[in-house]
Amino acid sequence: MRRRILAAALAVTAVTAAACGTDTPAPAAARGGELTVWLMNGDLGDKATAAINAAFEKATGAHVTVQIQEWDNINTKISTALAQDTTPDVIEIGNTNVPLFAANGALTDLTPHRAELAAGQTWLPGLAGPATVDGHLYGAPLFAGNRAVIYDKQVWADAGVTTPPATLPELTAALDKIKAKHPAPDFSAFHFPGRYWFGALQFVWDAGGQIATQRDGKWTGALESPEALKGLQAWKDFQNTYSSPASRNVDTKAPDQAAIFSSGGAAAILDTSVNTVLKNKPELKDRLGTFPFPSATPGKTQPVFLGGSDLAVAAKSSHQDLALAYLKAATDPAVQRDAIVGIDGWTPVSTELIDRITPTLPPLNAAFATAAKTSVATPAAPGWATIESDKSINTFFADIATGRRPIADAAREFDAHLTEALGAR
Repeated sequence: MRRRILAAALAVTAVTAAACGTDTPAPAAARGGELTVWLMNGDLGDKATAAINAAFEKATGAHVTVQIQEWDNINTKISTALAQDTTPDVIEIGNTNVPLFAANGALTDLTPHRAELAAGQTWLPGLAGPATVDGHLYGAPLFAGNRAVIYDKQVWADAGVTTPPATLPELTAALDKIKAKHPAPDFSAFHFPGRYWFGALQFVWDAGGQIATQRDGKWTGALESPEALKGLQAWKDFQNTYSSPASRNVDTKAPDQAAIFSSGGAAAILDTSVNTVLKNKPELKDRLGTFPFPSATPGKTQPVFLGGSDLAVAAKSSHQDLALAYLKAATDPAVQRDAIVGIDGWTPVSTELIDRITPTLPPLNAAFATAAKTSVATPAAPGWATIESDKSINTFFADIATGRRPIADAAREFDAHLTEALGAR
């Protein structure tokens, strides 16, 4: 889900980059013309948008009009627009919402163009997965944002921990020392809200579990599997051991976890960017450290949930060639490197680009790029929008964290809801 709370994960300060482009010319039929693109407010900055537009206009000779949309009620607005003959040609859609619009034929099937759009890159599963419905591609990844651990190096050093952990046992050993140093019940060695499903799902995926599985076109809740139950137990144990009791039934914004951390109420959090902390207390910059959350499997990191956006083409657009050319411009490796990362600081859309840019990033930001390389897609079903909007997944994890429901009972009940919601058309 693309939410306004996602912050740029890779850059603390923007850098100026020249407008970049692709040397691949558009088809002859696409030379010249007009294209209308909807982009979301607060995602791409003016300079990054201008860089994509310049690459598109250079390749096609066409003119693009970008219309900025607000997030409030956006799914309804997109549904209405896609049904009209005067639809915008290209629309930015939150990555997990693509199936909602693909299900009724409102988006162009991009499957025949996947190879040329990918341009030899390996797209991140957390972006490409939700855009791939029943084996057909309906969106091209635009950017991603994800989570890594942010910690206070001074607090950790005071507890005798001077290097970031590379394994899960090293992490828990460090947190045990911090907890012993700060025994107050309202202090969290690692603040982890019980309703924080974005983070909690990492434990399920890390144990080999899934939210739901698809067979013969039908989605079924899968949290009752042995692997998922193991991950849920691991998450509850971690949350209950290192996060304060008051955190078990709250989300990340009420109270704000970055504010808790910056005020000294926690030694570590899982968040999208150090900027969420620095906006509260800029003087902490030199005390902050970051690292990907380590996996239970040595040498690996936990799979992450990717927030972000995909670009889709309206099926009713009368400018299909131009729309495809715009997607090619936005996903072009040079544009991704220089604009999506270099200007706006988002995570790029492929593992190859992450490998290329990570050595150039400030140390505080490199952890987010590394974490993004291992991601898992949410179910590519229209009904996933129901799971996010009705907050049932938040309640599910809070029920486990608080102990209101035994894990097996909560999983069985939520699996039934998942099966019903994901099966709706």
